[in-house]
Amino acid sequence: MSDERDWEQFKKKLFDKSTIDLNQYKPAQMQRRITNLMARHGAKTYLEWFAKIDNDPKLYKDFIDYLTINVTEFFRTPEKFDELEKHVYGDLMAKSSKLSIWSAGCSIGAEPYSIAMALNEMTPGVQHKILATDLDVEMLAKAKQGVYSTNEVKNIPGVRLKKYFSEQGGQYRLSDDIKRKVEFKRHNLLLDRFETGFDLILCRNVVIYFTEEAKDQLYRRFYDALKPGGVLFVGGTEAILNFRDMGYVQYRPFFYRKP
Repeated sequence: MSDERDWEQFKKKLFDKSTIDLNQYKPAQMQRRITNLMARHGAKTYLEWFAKIDNDPKLYKDFIDYLTINVTEFFRTPEKFDELEKHVYGDLMAKSSKLSIWSAGCSIGAEPYSIAMALNEMTPGVQHKILATDLDVEMLAKAKQGVYSTNEVKNIPGVRLKKYFSEQGGQYRLSDDIKRKVEFKRHNLLLDRFETGFDLILCRNVVIYFTEEAKDQLYRRFYDALKPGGVLFVGGTEAILNFRDMGYVQYRPFFYRKP
């Protein structure tokens, strides 16, 4: 298909245009994903593909969406959100009444808004800090709008759906009250500086194509961004095997605590 030099040049051009560093991703998986898309659009080499996306803003946007895998829904893996509500928030609030939470790789906002709804019920009137970041500006724009399809809200219990959403023509609009509780920012996990002092960091289903080195570095940086006693929550296929080497202690399955 394309030679190594073609791939190296493509990675550099893409980084210059998007700040997405494909060196941090597993090459076999990434090349497979990209060549599938190239074939659909009749591009024979990576540089030919770059020329196409460089000249076509819609194709470029679709490509970035495809690359950053925006799969998300409210209360994704509901049993884990139960755990957050029954155990984790309470444990953290025993130390600080106002929590500082970061949803890293928030996509369309379902995860941080799920947190905001739960905390609104547990601690009415308390303004926790919920930061939600993503690389994809289009996703952040959708998140700020807070309008969702039936499929995206399917895990929301009926009571909450009634309480926090208004339905209009098959679309569900989130209440401004919940929207105000979340601050959205564009952020590149592999490049940008991290804020610190978090009680809870959620990074779920974001690192699926990252290299082991990139993951390792990321989890160490999360460790530094957490308060002592703070918790990192990862996705259901993303158990951190060397968490002890990084300083974490196991708190619950897929939850890691900074002592």
